[in-house]
Amino acid sequence: MKKQKNKKVYIGLSIDILHHGHINLINKAKKYGDLIVGLYTDKAITTHKQLPLISYENRKKILKNISGIKRIIPQNEWEYCNNLKKIKPDFMVHGDDWKFNETKLRTKTLGTLKKIGTKLIEIPYTKNISSSGLNERMFQQNMLPNNRMSSLKRMIESGKFCRIIEAHSPLSALISEKIFYEKKNGEKISFDGFWSSSLTDSALRGKPDIEVIEINQRLSNINEIFDVTSKPLIIDVDTGGKPEHFEINVKTIQRYGVSALIVEDKKGLKKNSLFGTEVKQEQESIKAFSKKIKVGKNVSDSDFMIISRIESLILNKPISDAYKRACEYLNAGADAIMIHSKHKSPKEVLKFADIFKRKYPNVPLVAVPSSYNKIRETDLINSGFNIVIYANQLLRASYPAMYKTALGILRNGRSFEIEKSLLSIKEILELIPGTK
Repeated sequence: MKKQKNKKVYIGLSIDILHHGHINLINKAKKYGDLIVGLYTDKAITTHKQLPLISYENRKKILKNISGIKRIIPQNEWEYCNNLKKIKPDFMVHGDDWKFNETKLRTKTLGTLKKIGTKLIEIPYTKNISSSGLNERMFQQNMLPNNRMSSLKRMIESGKFCRIIEAHSPLSALISEKIFYEKKNGEKISFDGFWSSSLTDSALRGKPDIEVIEINQRLSNINEIFDVTSKPLIIDVDTGGKPEHFEINVKTIQRYGVSALIVEDKKGLKKNSLFGTEVKQEQESIKAFSKKIKVGKNVSDSDFMIISRIESLILNKPISDAYKRACEYLNAGADAIMIHSKHKSPKEVLKFADIFKRKYPNVPLVAVPSSYNKIRETDLINSGFNIVIYANQLLRASYPAMYKTALGILRNGRSFEIEKSLLSIKEILELIPGTK
């Protein structure tokens, strides 16, 4: 058909992987008028799918080199409604496969199109091609260390609130990677990455949480997690040791593709922070800890993050001390701040966030609500936090389950009675990639 003058055509694309199905859609859409592409941002994509391997800006560069596209604008939400209301196109073009896999999105879009007088044109789905399927295989086969490392920083920069959960083994990481909760609007809530905890790594081996597990042993576990997953990981390195050791460990950690480390500003033999002042714990001087940060940043990749964990509130020091330290650590090169607290109320953490974000609105802030666990993610988001870490829940969940199972077998002299509370062998096998 002949291209119609002064007619606007809209399509939404993510092109996380550009394939012939996209080209077919573009070629057909541009016949109806001037083609405007709403390119999904990283943040919009991660509400329903995995973070694309290619950043928004680089995906935009690809689109600019495809003939027939008049304009490219950001598609900031999974739904098209806001862009459609702004542009008021004459036509919207979409593949007809959304009749089956995105019915809620299609219904809502049809309502908006009716209100603004836009005609929907559905193009037959290109057979034997799937962006999601290709993307999943690409992630599994091409998740090189640098790709994985950069993904956390990209999510933060896109404005996404990142949910990180403790993974103490490849199996726990697989569960965390695959699980999601679908909201009524179709948005999928999932975990964005993993936390390698010194507490859970030592507890899993029956050893005290005093930095007794050496870094290479912990990295060996992380390497096994990376063999079967694709999401980023943050590692807890406790105090980081002496600056000379910290420098070497930062280099080593990066080579594995870890996205960030969190180092706490305490010195001496490590004691778990949630003991607070019940045990002897001493905070490092600002000068000495700042030096350690500088040493680490001097050998850091631009995509690798060093996050400073402030222990002032753990040691009953005022918020002013925590804030002063945050400022100095950022001056030393820290990429983000984690503020820690042992109190059941989040009051002091939220007050710190309020003061901190006034001066540093664009610096990532990390919360670990192990003690103040009644707080909701929405409250953290509203207070300016960018990352929440669920630091030890999966390991803690496994202990009572194993205890109950072992006791049940002893009580009954057989395993029949406890089988109903166990995952079936079939489900275990289906979870493990490559079993079938």
